[in-house]
Amino acid sequence: MTGKRKRYSADFKARVALEAIRGEMTLAQLAAKHGIHQTMINAWKKQAMEGMSGVFSGKAEAVEASREAEIDRLHSKIGQLVVERDFLAKGLRSMSVARRREMIEPEHAGLTILRQCQLVGISRSAYYGPINGENALNIGLMRLIDEQFLETPWYGSRQMVRHLRRLGYTVGRKRVRRLMARMGLAAIYQRPRTTIPHPEHRIWPYLLRDMTIDQPDQVWCADITYVPMRRGFLYLVAIMDWYSRRVLAWRLSNTMDADFCIEALEEAMTRFGKPIIFNTDQGSQFTSPRFTTVLTGAGVKVSMDGRGRWMDNVFIERLWRSLKYECIYLHAFETGSETRAGISKWMAYYNTERPHSTHGGETPAEVYEGVSTIKMAA
Repeated sequence: MTGKRKRYSADFKARVALEAIRGEMTLAQLAAKHGIHQTMINAWKKQAMEGMSGVFSGKAEAVEASREAEIDRLHSKIGQLVVERDFLAKGLRSMSVARRREMIEPEHAGLTILRQCQLVGISRSAYYGPINGENALNIGLMRLIDEQFLETPWYGSRQMVRHLRRLGYTVGRKRVRRLMARMGLAAIYQRPRTTIPHPEHRIWPYLLRDMTIDQPDQVWCADITYVPMRRGFLYLVAIMDWYSRRVLAWRLSNTMDADFCIEALEEAMTRFGKPIIFNTDQGSQFTSPRFTTVLTGAGVKVSMDGRGRWMDNVFIERLWRSLKYECIYLHAFETGSETRAGISKWMAYYNTERPHSTHGGETPAEVYEGVSTIKMAA
């Protein structure tokens, strides 16, 4: 017997989406709290963020004024649309799920991925692949993997399996490889391709070869890392000035998407202007047209690490190492708000108080602003 699909009210969806946007809890915690799947929470969050712009654009008042006329017009089309939908559905049913998945256009301007999935008759999870919460054991394994990866960033899944087995955990390579992929970790060593870009996104050329970077705002860079918590995890993106090592902006998110990366980038450019070149890896968040358009629209040259440029990420990886050992691992934060407050405090310390060995003990903020407080020995 097939159970009836549960329906959720608009108020309930809005409340859950708002909690997800706030980032106080992980998706796993929100799913457990409300008894719904993480995929639905992620979809509602995206829909809410996409719809917010209309609230402040003045369109809401115009829509309300013509609402009655629109209702009459739309009602007249309902019958026709139903007939057309049924006609198309008969043809789609004969196609395989794989073929219908190929019909989805991720960058379609007028239809979300969720709506496209509904139109072709597949679930959103069938397009993305299953997205499940992690149990307590996997969360613990992810924490151990993250700690070891900071010490040995050249460890791939094989070496990481050996390490975990030495600690007494019976794990296989398939499990470790999946967890590392979810955390966004890939072994750092020279190989033909270290990042698999989104197939629909443009890959920009690498512009830093043989370049001497000797001043602030010449090159900025960005990266994403996994942030473990006591009962889950979040993702952290940082925008850094390459020369001074100053963190210009950062954001936390409970989903690995482009939105929180764009927010951090826009904050950095609002507060500090713009660089000449912006360099990232080929992760899908950074190759997203929405992300690169912010840069090209401001006249910034986009650069992306390519073949043989695995060392470029070392600068910001050192930031992650310091942050995790000096803040994250010491506190084991419970909630998103605690994590955000703790990281905010540490970032302020890192920028303005923590001496940086690259610049002879000056802080990143001092180097970025060109103000030194170090007294030279007589």
